[in-house]
Amino acid sequence: MNDTWIILGASSTIAKAFTRSVAETGAHVILAGRRMDDLDATAADASARGAAGATPVMFDARDPATFQQIVDTAVATGGTVSCAVFVGSMPAQDAIDADPSLIDGTITDSLTGPARFLQMLAPLMEAQGDGAIVGVGSVAGDRGRVGNYVYGAAKAGFATYLSGLRNALGRHGVHVLTVKPGPVDTAMTAGLGKQPFMTTADAVVADIHKALAKKRNVLYTKLIWWPVMTIIKLIPEPIFKKMSI
Repeated sequence: MNDTWIILGASSTIAKAFTRSVAETGAHVILAGRRMDDLDATAADASARGAAGATPVMFDARDPATFQQIVDTAVATGGTVSCAVFVGSMPAQDAIDADPSLIDGTITDSLTGPARFLQMLAPLMEAQGDGAIVGVGSVAGDRGRVGNYVYGAAKAGFATYLSGLRNALGRHGVHVLTVKPGPVDTAMTAGLGKQPFMTTADAVVADIHKALAKKRNVLYTKLIWWPVMTIIKLIPEPIFKKMSI
């Protein structure tokens, strides 16, 4: 029986690359997001690439009423259920400074919404004793930086949540992978200009599959971000707060 992948935030650039990759293995994909016209197009592409099935489903991280239908759809498809989370939003920090109400949506999109969904999905995955969860965070969550500390706080919280979920579900045969990309060439980063060590969605997805095969717990992509962030985390706070990074 084919695997089933729930893909949250399926309209994102990285999610589409991930969808293409698992569709080509014959998996069933459940494409969850807000833009149904876009999800319909992605579903057609996935079917053409060999997916056993491709089901668009409404998902809004800010509306928990949309969550249960996705779980029910996954149960109905059968097979081993896995989930990849590409949900998040990143308003510019200066926009948040001007309108602090933007914090609520940022935290919900990047932390509390995905965490609530995964908590609903966890009993199913625990019962099946198999499958994987891929949670996409960010290197921004490794330390609060002046340019994006609200987004970074949300991603830091998501990484901590995934760490606990990994501990809980790992005892039942479910693997949880935390992915920490640096800047990726996507619509989300389009306004940031050229960033150091920028990578592509396809490269991130290739790294994810390698990490899943090796049962890695945490993936930095590009790998250069692991030593970079290790150094940044070691900078003493009195020095760090004077830096502009």
